[in-house]
Amino acid sequence: MSKKITLITGASSGIGLELAWVCARNNHDLLLIARHEDKLQELTKAIKEKYSVSVDYLPYDLSEIKSAQEIYNHCQAKDLFIDVLINNAGFGDWRKFIDSDIKRQLDMINVNISTLVYLSHLFIKDMKNNGGGKIMNIASAAAFQPGPLMSVYYATKAFVLHFSEAIANELKENNITVTAICPGPTASNFKKNANIGNSRLMKKRNLPSSKNVAEFSYRAMKKGKVVAIHGLINIIMTKLVNIIPRSIVVKMVRKIQEEF
Repeated sequence: MSKKITLITGASSGIGLELAWVCARNNHDLLLIARHEDKLQELTKAIKEKYSVSVDYLPYDLSEIKSAQEIYNHCQAKDLFIDVLINNAGFGDWRKFIDSDIKRQLDMINVNISTLVYLSHLFIKDMKNNGGGKIMNIASAAAFQPGPLMSVYYATKAFVLHFSEAIANELKENNITVTAICPGPTASNFKKNANIGNSRLMKKRNLPSSKNVAEFSYRAMKKGKVVAIHGLINIIMTKLVNIIPRSIVVKMVRKIQEEF
């Protein structure tokens, strides 16, 4: 019989790292994916020392589309059944689209969308054949509106949200739940990687910890929620954008995204 495994992408830092700890605490055997092999090694060792769970890792750059198939092939070769798939990997970029590096934007689409879709498509077939499973996709509170100065990032997260809701509906009959997690700004490496530290969105704010978001996300997934928005302010804002004219919403987002 295949061994049941929880696969987490982007597991070397931030929310993904904390999700690894939360899952290990709840007795999940783990397969951790990220680019940085040294960080994966360190995390794997630390989890094994604290919890009696199996932990393995694969260093992959998920901006390379072929990585999804290679990860799946590894699981097949090792007879691993991924019954929980956590698509956490993702990144942003803070600047006007016209001034951006187009390769970075396309890599963002590959990581935030293409590889997420590819992994989901590969593993849900096995989940269906094995009687069920769970998928967690990390979207964002950004998914509910356009985002000037982070146009591609906001658009990718809108895709993740809508995709998750759609397949959640399709997969009900197969005992597979799909949960889209929508956190707002979080204390993690995202701010540094996206170069967004000087925006009004990030400056002088008490940001929730990655650990707090990870624990919230795990609870939402276990309950089988389809959409889970983290934080009262984010819940209110996602409701407001439905009643405020979109031309005003775009201006508001631009204002909070601008340099402080």
